[in-house]
Amino acid sequence: MNGDGPSLELPLPAQAQPTTSNELRAKRPMNIVDLTVDIPFSSRATLSSDERPKPRWKTPEFRFYVAAACVVVPIMSWVPYTLSVSSHPNYPFYKSRLSDGWLFGRKVDNSDAQYRSFRNNIPALTATASIYLLTKAIFVRLTGKARQDNLHHIPFNLIFSLIMLAALHGSSALKVLFILSLNFALVKATGASRFGPLLIWIFNGLVLLANDRYHGYQFGDIADGLAFLDSWSGLYPRWHVSFNISMLRLVSFGMDHYWACRRTGPLDSGKNLNEKARVTTVHPIDMYSYTNFLSYIIYSPLYIAGPVMTFNDYIWQHRRPTPIPWRLALGYACRFVICLLTMEFILHFMYVVAIKESKAWGGDTPAQVSMIGFWNLVIVWLKLLLPWRFFRLWALMGGIDPPENMVRCVANNYSTFGFWRSWHRSYNLWIIRYIYVPLGGAKNVVVNTLLVFTFVALWHDLTFKLLAWGWLVSLFVIPELMARYLLPSSKVRSFHPLSTSPFAYSYTRVTTI
Repeated sequence: MNGDGPSLELPLPAQAQPTTSNELRAKRPMNIVDLTVDIPFSSRATLSSDERPKPRWKTPEFRFYVAAACVVVPIMSWVPYTLSVSSHPNYPFYKSRLSDGWLFGRKVDNSDAQYRSFRNNIPALTATASIYLLTKAIFVRLTGKARQDNLHHIPFNLIFSLIMLAALHGSSALKVLFILSLNFALVKATGASRFGPLLIWIFNGLVLLANDRYHGYQFGDIADGLAFLDSWSGLYPRWHVSFNISMLRLVSFGMDHYWACRRTGPLDSGKNLNEKARVTTVHPIDMYSYTNFLSYIIYSPLYIAGPVMTFNDYIWQHRRPTPIPWRLALGYACRFVICLLTMEFILHFMYVVAIKESKAWGGDTPAQVSMIGFWNLVIVWLKLLLPWRFFRLWALMGGIDPPENMVRCVANNYSTFGFWRSWHRSYNLWIIRYIYVPLGGAKNVVVNTLLVFTFVALWHDLTFKLLAWGWLVSLFVIPELMARYLLPSSKVRSFHPLSTSPFAYSYTRVTTI
């Protein structure tokens, strides 16, 4: 997650903004542990030339890093490559998991089922996105003149999304629409009632449990006369697997509607809103209509895997649209292609997923086994980054700017909180708004963190194994919480004997990430 994530701290008035780095540190509350990404508080724009950190390109520290990277990184790449050659003794044990590749006559390790479902369907997804963008461009050209908003895009999004929903899930699209309609009716019935949030969470929790228990249901189990509908399953019959993402949107609509009814949050100022303001600024109640609700929940570019947008953000980007420069979308498309080619290169030259799945590491050295684990983590990061960036690119080219999900590499993290803020950022922002802050936020960090990771585990899969994982993650963040409390950056800078040296700067910087 990056620096434009929502903060739990209120902005200072313009006239009260501190102008020096010491004042900025003094103004920053030290008792708040924010699960969002820290916004750099030593703004370079407000510092004099003497106060700005000096570039360290020519320091011994940086030269050491460059020298180490020039040696270590090639070795880290060479080790898994040597394990992936046909002459290696373990090659026959995982050979069957490899497929024919297209780079330099190499095989490709396409054995990861989750990434394979995306990789094999890239042409179909690209064609679907192209049809959406082409038809929307024609629609906008015919209807978009002399309008200040894009609310007229919502019916188009809804119609296209309904067609896509039917193609994906076949007759099960009726089940999805039935559940969505029940949720909408519940939200409207509870309105501003103080029991509304509880009922919204209970309903959606029970839906997830039922979806998992009955595997998406079967029409034949409901009534014998409806069994014929089960034969029309669509391109993606397992609708209940992707419904977890829809559940996040359902809660978002319900809670945003509840806060709008109670007028909780800032009201419309009439100005263009940034990402933070779009999330928290409420709409008039008539904006929380069934058409807007349905268009938001099944919005085709983000329906399958996200990123997750809040309902308020989605509607604000239609009510008060900010044009997305074509250069930004083109640059983002280039970044996606580069990441895709990087993944292809890795899968063609490092068969670490097949090695892991086959447990074909017998006789390998500890260094080789560690590189198998490391590159598997890199592949996990890339296999999630690529679908999320594809769908975000689709939305960007359609005029909607959802949050970026992966903003930091898996190998570029300095703290536990920093990692979770940067991994699936839109999900993190959703948790902050709808779970962490309503539970009290930083008033009880340990308990709230435990509850958050309990939800994260159960949301991913209703198994005790993942629940234990969530509790262990909560346990692992406690040392960092204690370190932040006992050694805040202000104390380290004040009392560290090398507080003016570049090494101390690096040390204290890491402690505040």
